[in-house]
Amino acid sequence: MSSYEELRLIALTEFARVGYAGTSLQRVADIAGLSKSSVLYHFSSKEALLEAAVGPAINRMDVILLGIEGGSLTGERQKTFIAAFVDFLLEHRLEVNTFINHGALLEDVPVMHRANALVGRLATYFHAAAPTVEARFRFGIALGGAAYMLGAPPSMPRADESPDDEIRVALITIMTELLAPVRPAIP
Repeated sequence: MSSYEELRLIALTEFARVGYAGTSLQRVADIAGLSKSSVLYHFSSKEALLEAAVGPAINRMDVILLGIEGGSLTGERQKTFIAAFVDFLLEHRLEVNTFINHGALLEDVPVMHRANALVGRLATYFHAAAPTVEARFRFGIALGGAAYMLGAPPSMPRADESPDDEIRVALITIMTELLAPVRPAIP
């Protein structure tokens, strides 16, 4: 693994564990066994390090959103989105933790502003695509609940220590069930 990638992963873990304010370039250097100047060789600032740490996840979610925006949420599109969203959450747990727990506090940091704007786009799309208040709440609970469960801080035990492939199947099933329209009971 390159020094750049090692530093990026250490920083990502620290941002998720103790937040942006609690993470210093010196701490990242210490964990990597390098000097602070070595960190600064790769990243000009803590803000640049945060960009490197969470930027790829933001870019990936942007692509996922582009795949559903501009069209109606048909059953097949919803199914594709749910699978892509779950895969995103599984791959980017620490980034999701950072977005959820630190996004509002870091609105003035450009990369977190991008992340918050992305969450806003997601909410706007589902607000428009969901025909009822109940459907909008279903989307919010399904997406937010899954993100919260998988984005738990590294210091907390995960909701489930099962293998990712089992978690993936369970989440896709649960989210699909949550998002299925409920038919009124016939008296």
